Amino acid sequence: MAVSERQIEERQIRKDKILFGALEVFKKIGVENSTMDQIAFESGFGTATIYYYFQSKEEIFSAILLDGWKDLWKNIEPIVSVKYNSPRKTFIKVLLKTSEVVRENSSLYEFLFNVPKQMSFKNEPWKKHQEGLYKTLLSLLKESVKIGEFPNIDPNLLFKALGGLFMGVVLMGDKNKEVSESDIEKLLNQIIANPITN
Repeated sequence: MAVSERQIEERQIRKDKILFGALEVFKKIGVENSTMDQIAFESGFGTATIYYYFQSKEEIFSAILLDGWKDLWKNIEPIVSVKYNSPRKTFIKVLLKTSEVVRENSSLYEFLFNVPKQMSFKNEPWKKHQEGLYKTLLSLLKESVKIGEFPNIDPNLLFKALGGLFMGVVLMGDKNKEVSESDIEKLLNQIIANPITN
């Protein structure tokens, strides 16, 4: 028997509720301490329903990461594909869009940017989206340094320094104030004026 569009939509709604509930549980007590029963309770479903969609909490965890990174990449890809007049300009536009997306769902992205550092992952599907974003940003920085839009600073160090500061501004800054192009320029100029060394 064929599955109707409505059934597909209902399944997706249930799956999204499970992922949202799991995110709440993971944030409260961590991935290691959480159980499928707690995720079921937080999601408003029975444990059997949770197991219908996901075989383990690790699978749920990976699904959260995959959805988050795919969504971020989907929002950034159109900016990267447009030819701005400079790699620096493209870099700043990507950071602005990242800020906008992250602020719309800060608890998800705080989780995405912090939790994977605490666990080891191999060949996870979400990693290609994360690495794609990081490689894109790094290549824009390298191009900018190459053509003199940035001083001759190691792009890898610049990327690390900027990443930490940028996420701090986005996730811990004033929640009512959007990050502007001027804010990003200030961050860049701060790092360039006080470059980090190994």
